[in-house]
Amino acid sequence: MSDRDVSTTAGPALAPDLAAVRADAIDRLREAGIPTPEADADLLIGHVLGFSRGQVQAKALIAAPLDAEQRMIIAESIERRASREPVQHITGRAGFRTLELEVGPGVFVPRPETEQVVQHAIDALVTVASPLPLAVDLGSGSGAIALALAVEVPHARVVAVENSPAAFVWTNRNVRRWGDDRVRTVFADLADALPELDGTVDVVASNPPYIPRDAVPRDPEVRLFDPAHALYGGEDGLDAVRAVSTTARRLLHPGGTLVLEHGELQAADIAALLRADGWSAIAHHRDLLGRDRATTATR
Repeated sequence: MSDRDVSTTAGPALAPDLAAVRADAIDRLREAGIPTPEADADLLIGHVLGFSRGQVQAKALIAAPLDAEQRMIIAESIERRASREPVQHITGRAGFRTLELEVGPGVFVPRPETEQVVQHAIDALVTVASPLPLAVDLGSGSGAIALALAVEVPHARVVAVENSPAAFVWTNRNVRRWGDDRVRTVFADLADALPELDGTVDVVASNPPYIPRDAVPRDPEVRLFDPAHALYGGEDGLDAVRAVSTTARRLLHPGGTLVLEHGELQAADIAALLRADGWSAIAHHRDLLGRDRATTATR
């Protein structure tokens, strides 16, 4: 029998299934230096398909099929992440405690460490004797702190203050979704915000810009995509902290609480600043990695 008698016609190539697409995505992100390639691949694939991370992994195990459009959108999302665009910008969503917030260009993406910082504000707010305690979030950005306070302390009233037009769009979007008539947004600068509330506020919380002007962040996701107004706090990084201290002293009643997020090496300088401004009961709080990332003080 000659070679001509043997059929060598190949069947149609099988389209890549979810297992293959997921494996390729993880490899691509790992090659790009993404520190969490598997988690990011699962999040992006899940966003496209409407699945949780667990569902992505389960569907990959059974080699679930994908259509051409799904494969194309996943590939585009993975390439965006490989260029170091944050996952949250690609999905348009950022998880924060119990919330899913809308985020995108112009607003700082809330970080897990801020979830721990806001717990100090929640703890202070729930101990207020008033049936309607009042909190202010200075420099609200996405509204993460303000909305966490409102959702987790349902009898509280909260004011979210933001002075960036680009960020204020996101503040309002998230307040419309998660807030109610207890949450109010105000477009104002830290230095002169809310004079009508002087001496009446129970808790002021803030995650202000605190990076020194010349200290460029190492992570491309931060350096290239987070807005500069949410990162840099002047020559020593403390310009906005000084404004928060002054404004919070004005807003809080005696005995009110300030909760402030800051860089891990700034605790001593911030304590000195707050002490000079007349604050008492100044205390630093460490994050899960043992770094001083929050300071509380009493008016």
